Amino acid sequence: MAEAANPFKAYFNVSKTQELAGRIETVYPAFPSERFVKRVAAEVNALELKARVNLIRDALYEALPADYPAALDILIRILGTELPAEDGMFNDGFWIMPIAAFVQQYGLDHFEPSMRGLYEITKRFTGEEAIRPYLVRYPDRTLSMLHAWTTDPSAHVRRLISEGTRPRLPWAMRLPMFIENPHPVFELLEKLKDDSSLYVRRSVANNLNDIAKDHPDLVVSRLTAWRDGASTERQWLIKHALRHLIKQGNTGALGVLGYAAEHGISVESFALSAETATIGDTVTLTASLINRDSIPHDAVVDYRVHFVKANGKTSPKVFKWATVHLEPNAAITLTKKHAFRDVSIRVHRPGNHTIDVQVNGSVLAEASLMLETQTP
Repeated sequence: MAEAANPFKAYFNVSKTQELAGRIETVYPAFPSERFVKRVAAEVNALELKARVNLIRDALYEALPADYPAALDILIRILGTELPAEDGMFNDGFWIMPIAAFVQQYGLDHFEPSMRGLYEITKRFTGEEAIRPYLVRYPDRTLSMLHAWTTDPSAHVRRLISEGTRPRLPWAMRLPMFIENPHPVFELLEKLKDDSSLYVRRSVANNLNDIAKDHPDLVVSRLTAWRDGASTERQWLIKHALRHLIKQGNTGALGVLGYAAEHGISVESFALSAETATIGDTVTLTASLINRDSIPHDAVVDYRVHFVKANGKTSPKVFKWATVHLEPNAAITLTKKHAFRDVSIRVHRPGNHTIDVQVNGSVLAEASLMLETQTP
């Protein structure tokens, strides 16, 4: 039952290990397939996804020649044809994950063979996690290699550059040197900002979104420069890269997208459907806006709920409301339902919750809601 509930984990099983052994035997007949499969079978069913991958990785290391370059050459020879499309890595290429882990774990003392291995692996799966220890140990050499790859014909290789240097890639080790100083990453992204592939441009935007969490002003400055003469494709990249800052109501990011901090729009009234609610209830927010300026304005309207934390203090969370265009003296009334129900990422606590309205990043109105616990 547990296997069926987690298909990613179940993918790496005894059958997949036998299949991998068969692939290796075709290029390396001396491979001890029976011992390799037994080694994995003894432990794999009790493990989670990452541990299964690492188990197969270690079993490969024990079964292949002790000479790392020779072992890697065998593994490269079984990779097969490159992915024909710009996606599919987690379908057609997922079986290669332990091989990428092999390079990540055992290849650090062999820079050039490992770079060759990652170059071939990423055209069939991805090397975005495996390349990160090389960036830490060999920053200059690895960055030089990545610069050379920015003109590679493979979109998978070009995407490796932007995805592999993301400072806060969610499923991999962080890169503290780029969290502290993102300028080496900016130099790479500059070469990829107008890449012909959306697959690559999306990765560039994700990287910038990561950097913005630590250096918002640097990202806003960079994207302000990119905005001049931007194609439709680059405009999309800029907007996607700013999504974290836009959600925060960062005025600089909103300005890049044309939402001015000085906009002439005011919130004439803001009210909640109730002053008191119980955890689990839904409350309706109503705000009336008017543009009192003599020119039209576009505005991003958000609302923030200041949730009560376990220590009694509050912390704001931004929620999207609407994007509006208002002609001079035009008015609009917006409504929004907000559910105070517990979810996996948020537990509600009783207490006074301030709810405010942001227009282009500026707080223009607020109201209060007393949230109470449910009656047993």
